[in-house]
Amino acid sequence: MSKVYSIIDKKKLDVVNKPISKANGLPNECYTSKEYTLIERKKLFEDKWTVIGVASSLKKIGDVKPFDLLGLPLLIVRNKKNKIKVFHNVCSHRGLKLISKPGNIKNVIRCPYHSWSYNSDGNLVATPHIGGMNKHQSSKFKKSENNLKEIRSYVWLDLIMVNISNNEIPFEKYIKPLSDRWAKFWKKKDRNLIKHANDYGYFKLKAKCNWKFAIENYCESYHLPWVHPGLNAYSKIEDHYHIQGLPNRFAGQGTTVYNPKFKGNNKFPCFPNWPKNKENIAEYVALFPNVMLGIHKDHYYAYWLEPINHERTLEHMEIYYVGDEAAKSKKYKHLRMQNHKLWEDIQKEDVDIIQRMQIGRNSIVYNGGNFSPDMDNPTHHFHKWVATNVV
Repeated sequence: MSKVYSIIDKKKLDVVNKPISKANGLPNECYTSKEYTLIERKKLFEDKWTVIGVASSLKKIGDVKPFDLLGLPLLIVRNKKNKIKVFHNVCSHRGLKLISKPGNIKNVIRCPYHSWSYNSDGNLVATPHIGGMNKHQSSKFKKSENNLKEIRSYVWLDLIMVNISNNEIPFEKYIKPLSDRWAKFWKKKDRNLIKHANDYGYFKLKAKCNWKFAIENYCESYHLPWVHPGLNAYSKIEDHYHIQGLPNRFAGQGTTVYNPKFKGNNKFPCFPNWPKNKENIAEYVALFPNVMLGIHKDHYYAYWLEPINHERTLEHMEIYYVGDEAAKSKKYKHLRMQNHKLWEDIQKEDVDIIQRMQIGRNSIVYNGGNFSPDMDNPTHHFHKWVATNVV
């Protein structure tokens, strides 16, 4: 019997997987229970490919950045070979958290407790006085057996993906269904052109709610007329279509009327091989568990989630453009500023809604609700993914 059934009645999860017209959503405990959240950490984050940051935020060799995944301390490092590595952020000696804030290690990761030190590949290289005063080696201790514990990782479109439990299929196979879908929009050589904006390319929002609300809200366009009236004025609800990936790893929506309008009628450069007959299509896909992606003919973004606990989430927006000039030059700075404001305003509108959903989950008469059989299919797709994988 799965551990989750000691927290949630099995019937409440089973009904999520019924056909959409007969299904309920995830029960309240999935949003309000601390104990349940620890099960999610294992089943939905450690066991899956999960985003913990972007490689472009570690610009120099030796840059380090700590990341806590629902209390699990991790460490991202750009090593001397200019590669991203991820480790458990804990000294093998007495279990101290090694790095507490972003920085640059120069030569070694040094534990502030007893000065045990590790290189950028996680190898233990120094153990002061381990064999007694001024004896820095010991025949009774093997350094090679006490390196930092590396975590399986992969960098995809700048996103740092980790599979902490090391039990998922290779990331190239994991992402293939989405990559194949998007191959009709941008070729591999076009994807290699994306550059993170050096200004107006990032924002962070604090959401007083469970991380899942951000994903399920992102999956559907049903809410556009009421939550995003400005957006709906030119990208109406009827201009959108559903996306439900198989196997069930992603879901979302697309629009058929994407046509960015900036002041002065200026425009960003587009991906050179984006098909002319698809230039008004943009797609918005949530890759489970914790990143929301947007592809357009002239820019791309990754909106990834950092769950803090069962009712707190940090949302990180990373915006990319086609080539260095669009991403970094003064020529396009004003456009970058406008685009940044557009997406920040939209996401703030969503945050207000999903925070109120968190409050609603304390109701004793609500327990998952139901779905529109025609409008909520991608959201139901995500709920089924959760209900299936937490067991």
